Amino acid sequence: MGLDDVVKQCRGKNLFFSTDVERHVAEADIIFVSKSTVPVKTAEAIEKILTHNSKGIKYQILSNPEFLAEGNAIKDLLNPDRVLIGGRETPEGKKAIEALANMYGQWVPKDRILATNLWSAELSKLAANAFLAQRISSVNAMSALCEATGADVSQVAHYVGTDSRICPKFLNASVGFLRFLLPKGHTQLKAKKDTGDTRETPAINVCKGLLGDNARLSIYDPPDSKGSNIEEVRLGPPNSSLANEPNFSEASVVWVAYEATKDAHGICILTEWDEFKTLDYERIFEDIQKPAFMFDWRNIVNTDKLRLCTLLESPWIHGSRTCLLWHKRET
Repeated sequence: MGLDDVVKQCRGKNLFFSTDVERHVAEADIIFVSKSTVPVKTAEAIEKILTHNSKGIKYQILSNPEFLAEGNAIKDLLNPDRVLIGGRETPEGKKAIEALANMYGQWVPKDRILATNLWSAELSKLAANAFLAQRISSVNAMSALCEATGADVSQVAHYVGTDSRICPKFLNASVGFLRFLLPKGHTQLKAKKDTGDTRETPAINVCKGLLGDNARLSIYDPPDSKGSNIEEVRLGPPNSSLANEPNFSEASVVWVAYEATKDAHGICILTEWDEFKTLDYERIFEDIQKPAFMFDWRNIVNTDKLRLCTLLESPWIHGSRTCLLWHKRET
């Protein structure tokens, strides 16, 4: 189920849209202001503003951080690990927490609805982001050690993740990690599958490095049929766009994967889109220059299958990436 399905299912029943903001704010019992990640004490700042302009109206400010994963937002909303609600530790604050908890209680089990104070709720969101970033940073650091010793980081991460104290989530080494929405509002090339999020992707740095080495780039982004995200990269802020690169003219955008790989000397897979798992690599092999390299930074390609259909050389397992060397077929 996606957002469109939710809107179609609920519109006209308990979901309504209007431009009459003042009327509906006046009629509302609860008003939601949506912002994914905010500094601690934001609720206090909002409270001061509302109190200063209250005109006798009393407010209770709650912090209800979201922990939705992009690409799985509706699924996470319908079946959350937890719902965290922070409020003032006063009778009025507890009553407001209870009102919001009752709303979530329509579909979320009560043991997953957690109540705390404002500051703990706000800091918990930032702390969760930081812990997730640390896990990815740690496994990426481990990938460098794997590369130096000949170990396979995907296997090491799997074995480490079997420890119940650690668990396997967020142990996938890759080309890098986003700054987990801290801060928010930056731009760039897509780095997470099944989302339109283009913020602070390490793919930008890979592109910049290749352009700096006088490479010619052909960029393909599966869901970006209109090129909107690529335009963000090309024309975005000076510190994050490709437009400032001396060889910027050597970067082109294509709308079909096979156009990007045609006549290429090297292929880099920088996002784990499902489409990349099912591409016709036999066709790609026929169209690329030989010898060619493919760097699978997301470890999603079935190397055994590739070796059967196209490869004469075994893949090299290099830490966080699989490097494949493709030669011409023997006739």
